[in-house]
Amino acid sequence: MTSDGFTDEERAAMKERAAELRAEGRKGAKKADGLQALLDRIETMAPDDRALAERVHVVVSAEAPSLLPKTWYGMPAWANEDGKIVLFFQDAGKFNYRYATLGFQDQAHLDDGDFWPTSYALATWSPTVEKQIAELVQRAVTR
Repeated sequence: MTSDGFTDEERAAMKERAAELRAEGRKGAKKADGLQALLDRIETMAPDDRALAERVHVVVSAEAPSLLPKTWYGMPAWANEDGKIVLFFQDAGKFNYRYATLGFQDQAHLDDGDFWPTSYALATWSPTVEKQIAELVQRAVTR
């Protein structure tokens, strides 16, 4: 099972949220600008990458609403309240790779002993992949 990306309802909800953030004033406008930059970057991706990035954004938004969407080195990313990047999505087309990458920075709480993965290849979307990403995002923001 694959996904075609955002549903019409999800797109409408994100536009509404951006408007709400802008209405909050300067701080809200900065958040809205970050969200818009992330969505604009996703829109430029090839269709397969775009569908993956959109689904990742939906999962991150649901599992870690405290993370702030933005772009980082031209990639969709999500930062903590201090503005530090927790995770990012690198589309396959950015460096002509055969797969997209979901990466975690040192702000993510994924530590597991002396050795653990900090990035994952992402080739297709499925319910299993969605569940695994949701679990990783939850762990990343849980202390």
